[in-house]
Amino acid sequence: MEQKVVIEEVLVLDEYMGQLSELLVQVVEDGASIGFLPPLGMSEARAYWDGVLQTECILFIAKVGNEISGTVQLHLNMKANGCHRAEVAKLMTHPGFRRMGIGRQLMERLEEKAKSEGRSLLVLDTREGDPSNQLYRTMGYLEAGKIPNYAKSANGEFHATIFYYKELD
Repeated sequence: MEQKVVIEEVLVLDEYMGQLSELLVQVVEDGASIGFLPPLGMSEARAYWDGVLQTECILFIAKVGNEISGTVQLHLNMKANGCHRAEVAKLMTHPGFRRMGIGRQLMERLEEKAKSEGRSLLVLDTREGDPSNQLYRTMGYLEAGKIPNYAKSANGEFHATIFYYKELD
């Protein structure tokens, strides 16, 4: 039986802090390139989430049942010359919930919200070779360029990052 995925915008982190911290620890341990290196402790994960919700950051979570299965952030550019754009950040899917379309559903909801916020351009970056590259391409994101040796992995190896953009209708 297929489990239903529910996407929610989060305005207050309190009730989700434990699950979000656990999600962050799990995806970093699984090798995700989202700014952290393993081992990531729960206190460091909690400290990260403590600073996330700000005026310019919109947070979405995916839930399967009562469990957080993924998350993504929309960072609104607040500069006068950039109020038409936003950045996609920290798309994460819990390793136990992959291949269920959660990343795509989170991105679709994020794009809807970006449009409702008057944003017509989205930008993001991701490590070259990660599965997320395929998701972004199939959703209409175009490669803008690549920077070599941008991010370091747990084994000390450096990886390129690819920048993408999408113009919204």
